[in-house]
Amino acid sequence: MLRWQIAIQEYRGNMTIVHKAGNIHKNADGLSRWALANTPDNPAYVPLEAEPQIPIEGINITDIGTEFFEEVRESYKQDKNCHILTSLLDKDCKDTSLVNALDEVWRNSYSEGRFHLFDGIIYHRTKHSCVMTLCSRLLINTILHECHDSIDSGHLSENRTLEKLKTCAWWPSWRKETIEYCHTCDRCQKANRSTGKKFVLMIHIHEPKSPWEVFHMYWVTALPPSGE
Repeated sequence: MLRWQIAIQEYRGNMTIVHKAGNIHKNADGLSRWALANTPDNPAYVPLEAEPQIPIEGINITDIGTEFFEEVRESYKQDKNCHILTSLLDKDCKDTSLVNALDEVWRNSYSEGRFHLFDGIIYHRTKHSCVMTLCSRLLINTILHECHDSIDSGHLSENRTLEKLKTCAWWPSWRKETIEYCHTCDRCQKANRSTGKKFVLMIHIHEPKSPWEVFHMYWVTALPPSGE
């Protein structure tokens, strides 16, 4: 509005400002929000100073070392389902006997085309993600720790831990085990438990039919003594 006041300053005394209803003057709202370039010919021109510099306080980069991938590959040799999947996916084998040897959960995912082998790592693909498959209890515990207990995670809630883990790894019971892991976290149970009073259940209040049928008493205590 300041630039319009400056623009019409020279016409003051020679014009009359008349109110026009909004339903008639429909373009007023658009005109009031029309931004002009910040150039010297703009009445509201503001000279720009040097571009502000935003300092970078810190950069955090998380990467998985090659040793972890080697442990994943070695764990496949010790697990029946992963060993069979590696054989099926490596040479695109169609041996039905090997497919039938898989456990039901693994067999269903394989039939749906969710498994892919890349660089010796089995990846499980869903609609929005493609993550590595784990079978070793040690590696599963490592992933659970990184997604919940680590400094970067900071003991996230159950839902946020699930959201973070589903972008990292997959195994058949990953959702159930993640929930149990969060529920059995000692620090979370001590720090995140509810400490307030429980809400009282709502009850139906019966309307009295006659005077003095229902009495309500309010007790006010711990008041300071009066001046007298």
